[in-house]
Amino acid sequence: MTYISHPLIRPDTVESRAYQVKIAEGCLKDNTLVILPTGLGKTVIALMVAADVLSKGKKVLMLAPTKPLVEQHFETFSGWLQDVRIGTMNGNMPPEKRASVIADNDMIICTPQVVENDVENERYSLTDFGLIVFDEAHRAVGNYAYVNIAVHYHRGLTLGMTASPGYDMEKIKEVVFNLDIGRIEVRTDEDEDVSPYVHDIYMIRKEVTMPQDLLDVINLLKKMMNPYVQELIDLGLMDRNWPASTTHLLTVGSSLQKRLARGEKTSIIFRGLVSQSASMKLLHAIGLAETQGMSSVRNYMAKVEEEANQSKGSKASKEIVAMPEYKQLWEIFNRTNVEHPKISRVMSLVSSKINSGADTRVIVFSQYRETCEMLVEKLSKIENVRVAKLIGQSKGGLKQKEQVSMLEDFRSGKYNVIVSTSVGEEGLDVTSTDMVIFYEPVPSEIRTIQRRGRTGRKNMGEVYVLVAKGTRDEVFENSSKRKEEQMISNLKKLDFSLRNNFGYRHNVQTKLGEF
Repeated sequence: MTYISHPLIRPDTVESRAYQVKIAEGCLKDNTLVILPTGLGKTVIALMVAADVLSKGKKVLMLAPTKPLVEQHFETFSGWLQDVRIGTMNGNMPPEKRASVIADNDMIICTPQVVENDVENERYSLTDFGLIVFDEAHRAVGNYAYVNIAVHYHRGLTLGMTASPGYDMEKIKEVVFNLDIGRIEVRTDEDEDVSPYVHDIYMIRKEVTMPQDLLDVINLLKKMMNPYVQELIDLGLMDRNWPASTTHLLTVGSSLQKRLARGEKTSIIFRGLVSQSASMKLLHAIGLAETQGMSSVRNYMAKVEEEANQSKGSKASKEIVAMPEYKQLWEIFNRTNVEHPKISRVMSLVSSKINSGADTRVIVFSQYRETCEMLVEKLSKIENVRVAKLIGQSKGGLKQKEQVSMLEDFRSGKYNVIVSTSVGEEGLDVTSTDMVIFYEPVPSEIRTIQRRGRTGRKNMGEVYVLVAKGTRDEVFENSSKRKEEQMISNLKKLDFSLRNNFGYRHNVQTKLGEF
């Protein structure tokens, strides 16, 4: 094994890989967006670029979207770099303290909101920085802090890093424009210079058959929802040729709210708001039944009824609980003990892996926090399983320091199974995970790639995707695959246009307008 040799990088610390060296060399020539599968060393590329910039007497700013990621990068770069002063900042520091962190260190690692606020208030400038690294660069859209920071930064290099910027060409262009990107470096597991370093990840699809009681619940919910959807169509508020998806219904709701705000207080608007709200509630219940199970949909419908019973409860909830099918739902809820077949499948997979004799780690991803809690309860009863849940900090969840601590306990072996919501998908380095289980497919190619990247980093990994036959699981699975293929195609087209047709970094807005 050969190692990276640089005066600022500790000797015999970081493996030298040809594709990383080549990409880093390109990053030093122009603003670059690096798209590389999780686990193949985007951070090492940032290290090489940062070391070069630091050696020329310029500062480096590294931005990451969450505090756990900031902590992770700080530990990583502190172990890799020598003779470099590295500092971190946070919003709890007094402004004067943050200014001194900027002045006293060569490399600063922090969340972007802190820098955005300080630069807007002219507490310091970014003129001394020769490089800004935007980790999880796909976030550089809309009003996210990355965008405003890039506006205030003109003199040095920009390096954006992500495992997936998404499939939508307009959003990719937006990231490129917002970060003033001049070139894109994209690699996949199958590229010739990358494949020797890729550990096998076995994607295994496990199809489950829904029990009849759950199918009956789903059919009743669909029967309840259909009249509301038809009413929206009849009122001219919904396109009959566009399926009644969450996205479609949210679009309808947004349009109605805007019309109401403009003073259009008609019976069509008020009735449309009720029908849209009822449709959203019932569609969500269908999703819970199809992908999560009887307990989840039962608990959700109980909340709908609780809202309906309040004097100021929503009209949509009141109408739902008054429907004859609602009573039939509760007849099923009260008589059945069935749960989603995915639960037993997860328990079987985890038990088999943990008790295989090896020191293994497993991550189970679920869309819903309630399902996470239920799975933790079930898995804790399995012999040799030491399980914890990793959830976001909202609504009484884990604070970011607690998330960092839990992941460290996972790496050390205190826990060998983690059940996680989406908070565990992005960026966090869990090098020893041997198996990842998707409790359900997700329609987002970004989240699918990030979930998949939690394993196969140091050795062979297994990824199980649980799919409920005949449900939206199948739709989401196909959507994610299609979007991932489209993403790679769009990135290569965009990079070709940037490099060959329009030069590099100047006049980016003109370049994008000509695609």
